[in-house]
This record gives sequence, structure tokens and C-alpha cells, in this order.
Amino acid sequence: MIINAQFVDIINKEIYPAEVTIRDGEIAKIEKVESAPPQYIMPGFVDAHIHIESSMLTPYEFARKALCHGTVATVSDPHEIANVMGMEGVQYMIDNAKEALLKFHFGAPSCVPATPFENAGATISVEDIQTLMDSDDIYYLSEMMNYPGVLKKDKDVMQKLAIAKASGKVIDGHAPGLMGDLAKQYIDAGISTDHECFTEAEALNKLNHGMKVLIREGSAAKNFNALHPLIKDHWKQLMFCSDDKHPDNLMEGHINQLVERSLKLGYELYHVLYMACIHPVLHYNLRNGILRVGDPADFILSKDLISFNDLETYINGEQVADKEGSILKSKSHKVINQFNIEKVKAINFEKKGNGINQAIIEAIDGELITQKMIANLPSEDGIIQTDPTKDILKIAVINRYKNAAIATAFIKNFNIKEGAIASTVAHDSHNIIAVGTSDKNLANAVNLLIENKGGLSAVSNEGEKVLALPIAGLMSDKSCEDIGQAYSEIDLFVKAMGCNIHAPYMTLSFMALLVIPKIKISDLGLFDAEAFKFIEKV
Repeated sequence: MIINAQFVDIINKEIYPAEVTIRDGEIAKIEKVESAPPQYIMPGFVDAHIHIESSMLTPYEFARKALCHGTVATVSDPHEIANVMGMEGVQYMIDNAKEALLKFHFGAPSCVPATPFENAGATISVEDIQTLMDSDDIYYLSEMMNYPGVLKKDKDVMQKLAIAKASGKVIDGHAPGLMGDLAKQYIDAGISTDHECFTEAEALNKLNHGMKVLIREGSAAKNFNALHPLIKDHWKQLMFCSDDKHPDNLMEGHINQLVERSLKLGYELYHVLYMACIHPVLHYNLRNGILRVGDPADFILSKDLISFNDLETYINGEQVADKEGSILKSKSHKVINQFNIEKVKAINFEKKGNGINQAIIEAIDGELITQKMIANLPSEDGIIQTDPTKDILKIAVINRYKNAAIATAFIKNFNIKEGAIASTVAHDSHNIIAVGTSDKNLANAVNLLIENKGGLSAVSNEGEKVLALPIAGLMSDKSCEDIGQAYSEIDLFVKAMGCNIHAPYMTLSFMALLVIPKIKISDLGLFDAEAFKFIEKV
């Protein structure tokens, strides 16, 4: 096959008419010619860090839509399903991805469970890490979020890092807010990237210590606005990632959207494309091509260098997608899960006390971090009550792997007037997490998820909705179009309850993420994520 187009040479920073010859799925020849049609050929886009599970789609169904946006590869951490299903879950993702055409590059989850302060469904041991890192299907050690363990030279943590180094595979980081000498110690342990920077100062500090920084723009955590000024002088050390991408957002776009936004802000085309197309491939030693002779013929054709919406995507020399759709046909998927609890009652959510000086989680729209506030709450017959008039609701985490006491606390900024929402997508252990105005509403929302063995639910005076996620309580066995529509419907239902958070379920999922400051909740109790200790336990 021969393609005539304007060749976008990102490395040498030039564009010229070219004839690109493809033979046996590889780039056989690139020749300059006098003229070529007004279309541009360039390497495809790469998401440098994503949890596919957070799209609620299998890798195959994720690929059906992402290919349409010019994404040819991902750097994918199967950390979420590993916390539910262990090694079986990691293998599930690898196997499901093999027919997907898009080139998924999975990492070995380094922190399963993420902390000792929660109950997960599985453990990935040091021995498991060795097995994974010996596999050709594993490309890196995924985010080392136990940064206190790195700084304290925890034995297991050090062994995992040593295995990765011996394998010659890179190590991903996860250290929000870590700066100065502590950041240097963390980086000197061999950790090469961080996608958790939420201020320019933090990112610059890590860049100055030699780390690569991933500019994240996901469905909940949105750091592009804070970090894009770094593109001007530090583009060689930057990449783009989404981390977590909900299906309705994936329908609209992927890394192509970040490229478009960056160019509209005036950043140089070649710098932006280097971040989006080249740098992840070089850093992680990925198997997708970047339009060099001898590379796999993975590339995109674009009608312009402005919007990147009208694209054709090629993998191994075959056109696999355009803006209308991909050649992948939606199909059925194997279901694996782990869900072992009985239904709950309203009384199980009661929180005893006088309501004085209660620690409250203050959620922040568009951020993974939270703030801590102290408030006095009403108490009736020794049971602390919510105060919806002041937007203080109850939050609960329920162990889904075994019957246990329910952890409860209080949260602000969900602004639900009446009702409750619940989810089995609750980073990192993926227990059930719920927020609501009353114990009865909480029980109803949670029981919908128990009946469906996982998913998202919402209940109010207007009725109830549930989006089932039968694969590990994280993913659907349906298409992106179906789940995107179902998610949009339940999202609108929640917002009609008064919630004004942009992505309420994504934000809810991070309220159990103990490795992100400042105050979170696990199935074992309310947790200080800065001091790394419980404020109160079940």
C-alpha cells in the first residue's frame, strides 16, 4: 500500500509532501515528492497513563471508540481489577485486549492492596510482580503509590522496585504533593514519572529532579489548566494522559482533545505532537510505530492540524477506524467477579454520637484531593443526623468481599437534596461507596448494587436507576454506545437530585482513595491521608 500525504516529521520539525510505502504491516519507505494531497500523515496518539476499567468498558470495547479519535496505543495500569480479582484480573485484561487492534501496554500493579488500611479482594505479592515482569505482555511497573514505603525503604516495596530495574522496564510514580528532598528521594529510587501533579510548582519541582510529568485530564481529575504553561519550556519531559475516562467523555474524544486545546493556546505543533505521539513510545519502549522506516505502520491521517476530529486510524498498515466508527464489532465478553455480601438495612448505617466537632470530608469538584472541615451536626436519640440544608450528607463504605460493619462519616459539596447514590467503583479496593441524605436512602442505593453484583445506582423520591457493571463490579459487557447512554442518563438523574459536581460518580469513587490527601474513608473508617492514620475506625 502507498499513501500520499503531507508527512508531519515531528522529530525534525518539518512537513513535506511524501509517498509512504507500507509492506507486510510495516513502514517500508518514506520518500519526499513534489506534491501530495491535502491530508496529513503522523504517528497516532498515545494515552500515557489510563485505567481502562474506569471507562466501565472492557479493553476491546474501549478500543472500538478510542481508535476513532486517533488513539493507537495506551499505557494501561490494570490496578483496579487487580484489587478485585488479583492475577486473574490482570490476565483478563491482557486476554480481552488481544483482539482489540489498539495496542494496549499493561503494567504490573505495584500496590495491591494500595494500603493496609482497607480490605481489598486480592493481593499482588512480590512473587507475583516477578511473574508479571518476566512476561512479554507487561511493559512497566505501574504507579508506585506507596511513596511512604519508598521513603522508608519498606522491604516489599524495595523488592518490587528491584525486580522492575532488573527487568529493564520503567517504573511509574504516584506521589501527589511530594516536593523537595522527599521528592528527590522518591525519584532517586528509580521512579520515572508522576501523573498526580495538581500545581505548576509541584510539577516543576519534579521536573527539575529529572522526573517525567504526565499532564492529566480525566473525567474527574483535570490538571491541564494548571500544568499547560510547562509545555513551553519542558515539552521534552511531558506527556498527556487521561488516567480515568468515563464512557460519555470517551464518546466525545480522547488525547486528540488535549492536542487541540494545546494548539489553540499557541504551543508549537511539533512540541505538542511529541508529547502526544512520540514521548510515551520512547519512554515506555512501546510496540507501536512512530512513522520510521521499519516501524509497525501505526499512524493517523488528518484533514487538518487544528481540530484533529476528522481522522483515519491505521494499525499495522490496515485502516481500522475513522470518525464514523471502527471495524471492530461489538461482541459479548466473559464475566468474572467477586461479590460476597448480603443485603444491608438502614440501621446498619446509623452513626452514634452527639454530633459535636465532627470531621467532615469536603469534596472538590475536578480534584482527587479533599479538604477537612469540622462541624456540629444534629443528633437524635444518640444518633448523628445529616444536615442537607447545609449540604452535609452521610458517606459510607461497605466491604463487598465479606459481611462486616459499615464505615460511616459525613461529606460536603455533593449537594443532594434528597436521596442517595452508590458505586462499586471506589478506588482502590472497590468496595461499595455511597453518599446520601438518610440511612434509608443509603440502604436502598447499596442494595441495588448488591442485587446486580456491582455498578452505579441512584435513588430518590422520583424513582431509582442502576447501571450494572457485572465484570468485577467495574466494567460492563456492553458497548461504549450503550454504556455511554446509560451513564449519561444516570448522571442526569443524579444532577436532578441537586448534585452540581461535574462527574459525581467519578468524584465519589475517589473519596475512598486513601493515598490522596487530605481526608478519605475506607471500609475500616475515616482516614487522615496526610498523617496516614485513622481519624476514627469502625
